[in-house]
Amino acid sequence: MQQNTASNPFAMSAYVERPQMGLDVEFGADPASGAAFFQSDGRKHDDLKQMLDSNKDGLKLEAMKRIIGMIARGRDASDLFPAVVKNVVSKNIEVKKLVYVYLVRYAEEQQDLALLSISTFQRALKDPNQLIRASALRVLSSIRVSMIVPIVMLAIRDSAADLSPYVRKTAAHAIPKLYSLDAEQKDELVMVIEKLLSDRTTLVVGSAVMAFDEVCPERVDLIHKNYRKLCNLLVDVDEWGQVIIINMLTRYARTQFVDPNADEEELLNDGLGEAPVNERFYDESSHSSSHSDDGSSDEESKQKSRAQNNNNNGGSSPSNSYHIDVDHRLLLRQTKPLLQSRNASVVMAVAQLYHHVAPKNEVQLIAKALIRLLRSHKEVQSVVLNCIASMSTRRKAIFEPHLKSFFVRTSDPTHLKLLKLDILTNLASAGSISIILREFQTYISSSDRSFVAATIQAIGRCASSIKEVTETCLSGLVHLLSNHDEHVVAESVVVIKRLLQTKAAEHFEIITQMAKLIDYINVPAARAAIIWLIGEYNEKVPLIAPDVLRKMAKSFVDEQDVVKLQVLNLGVKLYLTNPEQTSLLCQYVFTLARYDPNYDVRDRARFLRQIIFPASGSSSVLSQHARQVFLASKPAPVPESKYREGNTFQLGSLSHYLNMPAAGYKELPAFPAIPPDSSVRNIAGFMPDKLPGGESPKETSGGAKGKEKGAAAGGEKGFLSESEDKSSAYSESGSSSGSGSGTSDSESDSDGSGSSDEEEQKQPAKVSAQKEQLIDAGNNEVAVATPTKATTNNNNNAAGFSGTSDSEDSSAYSGSSSEDSDSGSDNEKQPKETETETKEKQEKKAASKSNLDLLLDLDDIPPIGPVMTPSLGGFLTPAGTPLMAGQAQAPPLQPQHARNRVELVGPSHIEFKHKELLNKVSGHGLQLAYRFTRSPHLYSSSMCSIELQFQNRGEKEITAIRLGPSTLPTGMQLNEFAPVTILQPQQTASGVLGVDFNDSTHAVDLELISSAGSSRLQLKPPVGELVRSVQIGESCHREERAKLRGMNEHQCELRGLRRDLIDVSALRQKVFESINVAHTHSSSNGQLHCFAGQTLSSKSLVLLTLHWQTEEALTLLVNCEKMVIGSMVLNELRNALQLSFAM
Repeated sequence: MQQNTASNPFAMSAYVERPQMGLDVEFGADPASGAAFFQSDGRKHDDLKQMLDSNKDGLKLEAMKRIIGMIARGRDASDLFPAVVKNVVSKNIEVKKLVYVYLVRYAEEQQDLALLSISTFQRALKDPNQLIRASALRVLSSIRVSMIVPIVMLAIRDSAADLSPYVRKTAAHAIPKLYSLDAEQKDELVMVIEKLLSDRTTLVVGSAVMAFDEVCPERVDLIHKNYRKLCNLLVDVDEWGQVIIINMLTRYARTQFVDPNADEEELLNDGLGEAPVNERFYDESSHSSSHSDDGSSDEESKQKSRAQNNNNNGGSSPSNSYHIDVDHRLLLRQTKPLLQSRNASVVMAVAQLYHHVAPKNEVQLIAKALIRLLRSHKEVQSVVLNCIASMSTRRKAIFEPHLKSFFVRTSDPTHLKLLKLDILTNLASAGSISIILREFQTYISSSDRSFVAATIQAIGRCASSIKEVTETCLSGLVHLLSNHDEHVVAESVVVIKRLLQTKAAEHFEIITQMAKLIDYINVPAARAAIIWLIGEYNEKVPLIAPDVLRKMAKSFVDEQDVVKLQVLNLGVKLYLTNPEQTSLLCQYVFTLARYDPNYDVRDRARFLRQIIFPASGSSSVLSQHARQVFLASKPAPVPESKYREGNTFQLGSLSHYLNMPAAGYKELPAFPAIPPDSSVRNIAGFMPDKLPGGESPKETSGGAKGKEKGAAAGGEKGFLSESEDKSSAYSESGSSSGSGSGTSDSESDSDGSGSSDEEEQKQPAKVSAQKEQLIDAGNNEVAVATPTKATTNNNNNAAGFSGTSDSEDSSAYSGSSSEDSDSGSDNEKQPKETETETKEKQEKKAASKSNLDLLLDLDDIPPIGPVMTPSLGGFLTPAGTPLMAGQAQAPPLQPQHARNRVELVGPSHIEFKHKELLNKVSGHGLQLAYRFTRSPHLYSSSMCSIELQFQNRGEKEITAIRLGPSTLPTGMQLNEFAPVTILQPQQTASGVLGVDFNDSTHAVDLELISSAGSSRLQLKPPVGELVRSVQIGESCHREERAKLRGMNEHQCELRGLRRDLIDVSALRQKVFESINVAHTHSSSNGQLHCFAGQTLSSKSLVLLTLHWQTEEALTLLVNCEKMVIGSMVLNELRNALQLSFAM
């Protein structure tokens, strides 16, 4: 096989002939340059047709290059089809390649003309060149005409037996096309798919599985005999094929293997509890012993389960009644290295595989791999965070150690902020709630209203789920009622309403305080919540409730529908409890509602009126029981994550991302109750009848003798390593842990001494054992210095290692250190161990880390973007509560070595005052104001985010407010605001406009179109808004400033400023108002102040230095790679400081 040719099927050799046509015209000799045919050179299609009809291959090749260039740029070249298709018989191999590329693009659109060349395509299927054969098959399958189905079927059958893997891969791709054209060919296509699935070439396997999924996914029998081959070839398949195969094997595993977590679910249903996910198996004895006094019936059931486990395993180690199938273990082991893949789709596919089919204690393995993906693009982060949000509702423990990875950064788009917020809320526990609430307190000051609203809702969820902080959260939310932002107050009211349903009797004074807000809050949801609270608990505030009804009756006509409905409910409840004062008010409100424009309000009024004011005059059954109907105690709402329902969809699928079934989605099959026959997968050459060492898989799961034989086998390893043999008998049951604790101390001591003797006798085998353990990722947690000791501990399970090799790795992914736990178990056996030996063991354990651990070690990787730094105290910080379990203070948010990096930080000053952009006269009644928010735009981080405020100052409604077509200067980009559908008189609406000014202060000409007319706008940015603030270290500031000398340095001196009369904070504030920079450092004597920023478009550093040369002379120094930006920044800053501080 020609490897280079196969990897680049359409590689074109350099053309060196100089074609002539009339004049001496020389075309590009080097096709690799690409410049000649990716730029418009003014040639018409007639010239291309003339060149294609020429007898010279050079002209034909040049014409085809230009045509393919047109297609690449998105231009239509379909009218050239007749001229191109004639050249399919060309003898020039380069021309023929490009012709086939063109035909694949347009064969489906020009079917009649393509049919004329069928015979040529059939001849090309026998061409000596594999690329021509594959291209011909690709064109044939693209012609969607039922009359040529037999021809395509024959071509696919022949190509599936081709000697070239590339042609066989193309045949696999053609199978779904033919199946969609004629489903009656399924039986013949299945035979071809069966043949392709047995192919041993990695280039073909992925495409064959793709064809299997499209045509016959129900034919599981085709996978049985190829299952082990697919698992073993998985690492070498291309990334696209890996995703396809892993998804198929996930569904296969769900139908062929028993649920490994079934026993654990039964224990949970029986109330026996479970061991913590991050707890090692040999420590489960202490966990299970804590439940020893739960009752005789529980103890008897535990003893029965222990006896059953001992019978199954020969008393070797605690395990469940189900042993992981060796093929199940093979799948998990072969996909584990793919967590190192550079492709996010592959990592996500492995993560969903472990989530759906792996034992619970091994799913920890995927946590760090998913966290690593959060350093990728925004689109990848969105999918990964969506999956983590769904997983965190069920698998909280595996993500708790990585809590800080989900802290919101200022550069995150809103949808990522909301996902991270939901994850933080899901992961909140009594030990971590303190640091999470400090984060939430910082988020409330954000300028993103939807993010602030979600943060307040998250605080309410935390208060409901963690009773220890309910009072703290409630008092913090009450504190927010005095916030200057109306939307913050409104959202706080809604959340407080939910919390008060649980403790209304203790906090009736809060209801009084919220009743006073009814005159100030205009958000309908908040007004409705306040009215509901007053109506529900009107007996707690008997003097205030009637007055609120009086006020709402006056404004009833102007209220929103949701508020009107709650006013009707309030009237009914007050009439039942206080009819003397509220009877007339109720009648008045019901009369207004009777003629309301909204039919829901009218229907509700008629319904309620007949209950409290019967038309007949006599009380009905409903009237007699009205108090029980309306004043019944209501259960408090239980806030849950919206991703809890998303667990029903397959992780990582489009349906899971949308949280709704998408077209073509197939549900994951349920695990079978009885394991199917595993012998159907036994194929000679892939599965030895006996594992290395001479024992069968059944003997390996429980026999100590088999393990001793395996250790003496000379270090040979089959497809299952030694510790993985034992993993087929892994245990997750909390009840079965008692058999491990049943081993006496004396036995454990004797085993320890015996293992040390064996260790001395088998020193020559240590080097080979080290090599094995470094290569096999499944054994990376086993101490290298004591391989036989680990084996003995596995047999005994007395303070030994955990049940499976993969779970050994996964224990390192939890919050606790695996090294600490290993050293702790060694200390139990050898209390007199010297410090020197301990250090040597720790060094050896550190050396035994596998490549997977080193790649996924996230502790040494600093975060890419800035984290919104939380304040160290505030209304949401519980008094006297530790920040984390076992911590006295908050850990640093930034590693030591990251201090010299350039990091984005939030703005130090945000201007909330809007400037007029369009007055009501020029805008035909529409007034437009704007402000720069200094926050990253969702579309691009290089864009300035500009908040637009529309106000209808006329007397007629204005509709369809939008931007018209505009021509921007070169290099600039524009992201339009969402069109405003309708704007009533005196109504205000807002939108966000994104503009990439390309680091220039040139004005952007825009056209604003609405039903009132069109208006021309001119938006010019201040130079300070073209910069975003960054944080760098002092040494880094000096180094970068030294690089930007000469023409990149701008300097001026301000005189007339008195240093003793200027406050340092006022000076910094003026700098922040003028230029969006961050303060980096100042000298100890206050003479030097340094600031740093970065241009939005080119990411060039902008360094500001303010230096007091004397007590009355201040030197301004600006260093910037963009000389124009640096000069304008200096002028802007000089004018601002002179205007503010000059004497």
